[in-house]
Amino acid sequence: MGEKKYFVYILTNLHNTTLYTGITNNIFRRVQQHKQGEGGQFSQKYKMRKLVYYEVHCDVRTAIAREKEIKGGSRIKKVELIATLNPDWLDLTLEAGK
Repeated sequence: MGEKKYFVYILTNLHNTTLYTGITNNIFRRVQQHKQGEGGQFSQKYKMRKLVYYEVHCDVRTAIAREKEIKGGSRIKKVELIATLNPDWLDLTLEAGK
């Protein structure tokens, strides 16, 4: 049986002006929900459609703590974090879903 994975992720809108941080155990499904406008009020309002950053954790408590850490950081910190994985801010949905 496979090991459970938890993803902490950052989404943005088409123009990269708004960031949303979340957590899920199925990154591909969750991002598809956001893209279809089913991701919650914030992501619907700001049209969060592009996955620009993600991390994989094996422990849900660690993932939740990391999500809170990222959410509590400034926009500058989030942009720096995105740049470490995805300096061109490409949509990583297909890569993350593998």
